[in-house]
Amino acid sequence: MRKPTLRRTCAALAAGTSLALALTACGGTTKKDVKDDNASAASAGKADPNAATKKGLTVGFLPKQVNNPYFTTADKGGEKALAELGSKYKEVGPSSATDTAGQVSYVNTLTQQRVNAMAVSAQDPGALCTALKQAMSNGIKVVTYDSDTSPGCRNAFVSQASAEDLGRTEVQLLAKQIGYKGEIAILSAAQTATNQNTWIGYMKDELKDPKYKDVKLVKIAYGNDDAQQSFQQTQGLLQEHPNLKGIISPTTVGIKAAAQYLSGSKYKGKVKLTGLGTPNDMRKYVKNGTVDAFELWDPAKLGALAARTAVALASGQITGKEGETFKAGATTYTIGKDGVINLGKPTVFDAKNIDQFNF
Repeated sequence: MRKPTLRRTCAALAAGTSLALALTACGGTTKKDVKDDNASAASAGKADPNAATKKGLTVGFLPKQVNNPYFTTADKGGEKALAELGSKYKEVGPSSATDTAGQVSYVNTLTQQRVNAMAVSAQDPGALCTALKQAMSNGIKVVTYDSDTSPGCRNAFVSQASAEDLGRTEVQLLAKQIGYKGEIAILSAAQTATNQNTWIGYMKDELKDPKYKDVKLVKIAYGNDDAQQSFQQTQGLLQEHPNLKGIISPTTVGIKAAAQYLSGSKYKGKVKLTGLGTPNDMRKYVKNGTVDAFELWDPAKLGALAARTAVALASGQITGKEGETFKAGATTYTIGKDGVINLGKPTVFDAKNIDQFNF
């Protein structure tokens, strides 16, 4: 994703509570709440969990945009996983993150090349459907990752994380940083953003736990995923609540803007900040002491799981039906509703590990 802008990632991170969510931050996006009149492609065939893992398969990766740091990291994770499984990796894709027609063309190209499976990050939830269904009718297994299409247009969707995990872990991170005591605020994107509101709902529910009895949520502010507005909202929060101890910003645009304000103010190091951000945006703020830790998913792990899911589908070990399980690396995953597979809890970035990531 160009540089994961949060609007997309965040946007992505969201629409489904299973996270089919998406953060432009990672820019990432996640499954949109799009429904298809057709039954999910997952219903075809019958899984044999004991089937041998096929080798020598070719899996095509089609990101939203090639040469984008986020997708480069994700797809290299897929390439590594395929090498470990004895299969081949190939990447195709547009140079623009808005070239939907180009993505359709690349799906058709992979179909013509008769790859065994493809992993696609959809720029548009519906535009790729016809091409993806054609691929499936030719026996090609289709996995979406980072950004979903309609359930009937693929076999499975590998989602970055669940909405519940994202909401609850952000509260857990901040509470630990402020010693479980004090006033906190949330700096969100748009007031109508489905993913943001879903995460905030889980944040509020997490705060009901007795261990947070001394933590008080005093305000939810909205920066509309605009850097300047988010900067100004951070300033306003601190003026309105001089005793504020921490801020959660579940948007990559918001957390970066808030960090920028705090780093140049008297509140640096005194008001804690966490949320969803990318390592490249937040590195300098972690290193200068403005931010202790924040989170997102690890795109390399996302790409690896997409690759392993593709191979499991092509090997007949799963079909994408809800309730099926399969092993990817050392982890066993269970397929959820509409063929959604959640990567797991988000990755926490801090001074110890942030230089290991480039997106």
